[in-house]
Amino acid sequence: MATRWDRSPTHGRRHDDHEREVWAAVAAIGEELRIDIPGPFPTGRAPARPLAPAVAALLVVEALPRLQSLDHVRVHLAGEHPAYRASPEAPVVHLSTGDDDGSDWFDLHARVSVGEVEVDFTALYTALALGDRVLFLGEGEYVRLDTPKFDRLRAVIDEARTLADRPVGELKLNRYNVGLWDDLSELGMLAAHEAEWWLRVRGLTDEAALTPVDPPSGLRATLRDYQRTGLDWLHFLRAQGLGGILADDMGLGKTVQTIAMMEAARADDPTMAPFLIVAPTSVVGNWARECAQFAPELDVRVITATRARRATSIADAAAGAHVVVTSYALFRLEQEQYAEVAWSGLVLDEAQQIKNPSSRGYRAARALAVPFTLVITGTPMENNLLELWALVSLVAPGLLGTRESFTELYRTPIEKRFDGERLDLLRRRIRPFLLRRTKELVAAELPPKQETVLEVTLHPAHRKLYDRRFHRERQRLLGLLDADADGNRFAIFRSLTMLRQLALDPALVDEGEAPSAKLDALEELLVEAAAEGHRVLVLSQFTRFLRAARQRCTEAGLASGYLDGTTTDRQAEIDRFRDGDDPAFFVSLKAGGVGLNLVEADYVVLLDPWWNPAVEDQAIDRAHRIGQTRPVIVYRLVSADTVEQKVVALREAKADLFARVLDGGDGSGEAFAGGPRLTADDIRSLLD
Repeated sequence: MATRWDRSPTHGRRHDDHEREVWAAVAAIGEELRIDIPGPFPTGRAPARPLAPAVAALLVVEALPRLQSLDHVRVHLAGEHPAYRASPEAPVVHLSTGDDDGSDWFDLHARVSVGEVEVDFTALYTALALGDRVLFLGEGEYVRLDTPKFDRLRAVIDEARTLADRPVGELKLNRYNVGLWDDLSELGMLAAHEAEWWLRVRGLTDEAALTPVDPPSGLRATLRDYQRTGLDWLHFLRAQGLGGILADDMGLGKTVQTIAMMEAARADDPTMAPFLIVAPTSVVGNWARECAQFAPELDVRVITATRARRATSIADAAAGAHVVVTSYALFRLEQEQYAEVAWSGLVLDEAQQIKNPSSRGYRAARALAVPFTLVITGTPMENNLLELWALVSLVAPGLLGTRESFTELYRTPIEKRFDGERLDLLRRRIRPFLLRRTKELVAAELPPKQETVLEVTLHPAHRKLYDRRFHRERQRLLGLLDADADGNRFAIFRSLTMLRQLALDPALVDEGEAPSAKLDALEELLVEAAAEGHRVLVLSQFTRFLRAARQRCTEAGLASGYLDGTTTDRQAEIDRFRDGDDPAFFVSLKAGGVGLNLVEADYVVLLDPWWNPAVEDQAIDRAHRIGQTRPVIVYRLVSADTVEQKVVALREAKADLFARVLDGGDGSGEAFAGGPRLTADDIRSLLD
């Protein structure tokens, strides 16, 4: 078949304005039908070229009649053309699921019909996967695939195939991917009676379908409304054999919600297998204490040593218990013994400690066979999306695919191409299994918090030592950045850490002795706060400086407590402050930045700033949390005109990055590029 159209209002003579008008109309038809209409050429003719079958069908059936209806356009057809025709019936796709094969994946079976004609789903699947515009039924009949409904089905197929790593023609659906099940149901392709699994879990996306749970009678705590919602969610996940991430802001009662869930399980079945709680060493004692306080009927056993130092095996220690608490270090060392015990569930507290999928802790948690896994963390993502993938893979295996498929589908588009739509998709997919409430949502139930930055001017002797070393170090750092920022990352961060210590006290880096204006300011603040009846939590990342700060406190005649990584009886030190009346408690961030409840303090002093806002917020939330009855005053002591001041500015610039994935934000993928991790440009800004 040959097609030619004349474009001039009078044969043999061209009219430029009219020709442009006609070609605009022709182009509009082509755009609407998604076919390529040749543009005008100097000779007035389009070059001969074969058309793809789909393009030919659309041209014959839909484009030519439109062209023939245009004024001043004459279409000449020469020869025979195939008898293309659009099907009068729309295709109907019906999906059904096979049985769970035991690996959390369901086979997805499809039947496609167009009127009375059955269509091979593999053909439809392949056409959608290849982005075809039409699907031929035979004898020149076709159906359009470039419709909103099939666009959505194509997206579902692409996502499911990528996550399951399946070849064309095979489709599996992960049972945790509630969002995909919802998409298929909304498309009308998945009959409710054939989606038993979706009917059971749709409470995760429809709160109205989530059955409220009465707090168990053995719970000795009054749950706030949002905490009761948390109990409903946790109970539902456990009952369905699923898992989840409880990612409430620090201080909103993640521990008591978890204890309520375990007590509800005990009330239902007092002979249940125990829950295993794995927590940082500093928090193990707190779990035992709070279980005894809020659910005294729970039989709790604490593992504090390896088999070589204790008399029983893990199985013997767990016999008859409702809860077993251990540390990440002990769990890693004796994972084989823990694997020999039947558990009701695994609770991973402050789970950001195993966010690295290559770590032994992550592998031990992933290998433990349990029907229910709960991750508890206020910071499920600190540096990049791979950390979020690691935690999600523990509670909902397969939801985000393999590490490689996750990188292809989500991480690369979001972190490198700033794909906002893909970021929105990721949020929707993880939302059923991630419960996060921020302090802003429950602000009425918390006391006010006031934050103040106190800039401290260095003593002249300190300033001289700082400037001399800073300028020398700055040149070295810029050279490392220019040479290979990633390859030199360890050396760069070691140098930045040295500069931060230098801003505190030159003696920390063997640069000489000088009076500390920051310790002078701290002493004045502590004396004034103690005189007014306040109790102060003093935090630092550097234990040498923290000890020097405590010594100043002692010299001022003030009693205090102290906790760092070397403290032997940590719980005794914590209890002494909580039950006593010491006006100050000095705590290193590493030892006490997570899991501690220190609402007895209403002042918080940060001796050195950090560029990751999540780290500082966790520290502050030791005091500003549920249970605090007084306003909390936060002081950040910052050495003026030093790298510390630049760290504060950088922290403010990055303060909203953490919330982009978990709390929404503006939907911009660009805002999340690289996450809160320091970039080479960030480091240069610290050195300006």
